[in-house]
Amino acid sequence: MGTAVVPWTDSFELDEGLFRAEIASLLAADYTHLYVFGTAGEGYAVDDAQFEQIARVFVDEMRSGNAEPMLGVISLSLPTMLRRIAFARDTLGVRRFQISLPSWGALEEAEVHAFFDDLLGRFEDCQFLHYNLLRTKRLVRANEYAMIAADHPNLVATKNTTDSMQRVRELFSVASMLLHFVGERGFAYASLFAEPGLLISLATLNLEMGKRYFAAGQARDVATLIQLDGELHTIGQQFLSTISEGRAPIDGAYDKVLWWLHDPRFPLRLLPPYAGANNAAAERFLMYLRERYPSWAP
Repeated sequence: MGTAVVPWTDSFELDEGLFRAEIASLLAADYTHLYVFGTAGEGYAVDDAQFEQIARVFVDEMRSGNAEPMLGVISLSLPTMLRRIAFARDTLGVRRFQISLPSWGALEEAEVHAFFDDLLGRFEDCQFLHYNLLRTKRLVRANEYAMIAADHPNLVATKNTTDSMQRVRELFSVASMLLHFVGERGFAYASLFAEPGLLISLATLNLEMGKRYFAAGQARDVATLIQLDGELHTIGQQFLSTISEGRAPIDGAYDKVLWWLHDPRFPLRLLPPYAGANNAAAERFLMYLRERYPSWAP
């Protein structure tokens, strides 16, 4: 499962042509489980009009490629989340959503259950993946997932980017009724004892190599997993240091570089006030990749 990132013109309008080309390229490479409006897709920054416009284009392009779209819904406001889900379901026919907890303050356990009760209970004909991240100031624990899933069978999956072996094992042992998508650093470990989904990010540097990493996990090919995981770790350290240039940019700054490597027309700008990466840094990283890890170059 991977994200689509949103290209903005210099007046911060959607560049629909580039967006459609990105989605079509990923589908053509057999990356069919795509979503938009996570952190990388700037789901935290779009207003309602942008959400609806981009969602219409994304859904149309995905269905043109015979793939089912997933929309992320991020907001401090539960009513805003409910309204966006209702629009996507009732107007666009979307049935798959990715949600995360409101992030202004950490929710207490009772508040977490109230959030899922209200949202999942209102859209029982839809399927939901929960995006579990520390930006929400607390993580949903495996035992909480088990209780929520028992009450709401339309919670079907989670997205966790942890590399903590304890947390990864708890997800698959305590909340085994859910499909868990883990990040690249947790995927190698989880593949040794479970059947994880892969939340692919850095490994999209080379789309065929990304599929090879996933296939190694499915086959429990330990030698290949260790090799590719080690390469991704080293590349990732260089990627972060090169692109950040001493800053701490938000995730989308990195993810847009990952797609720019495939399509140099793709703009790196983010919606204000967030600052994206610059092209000179992206060029330096591409040079590093071609020299040191050519098999991972696009």
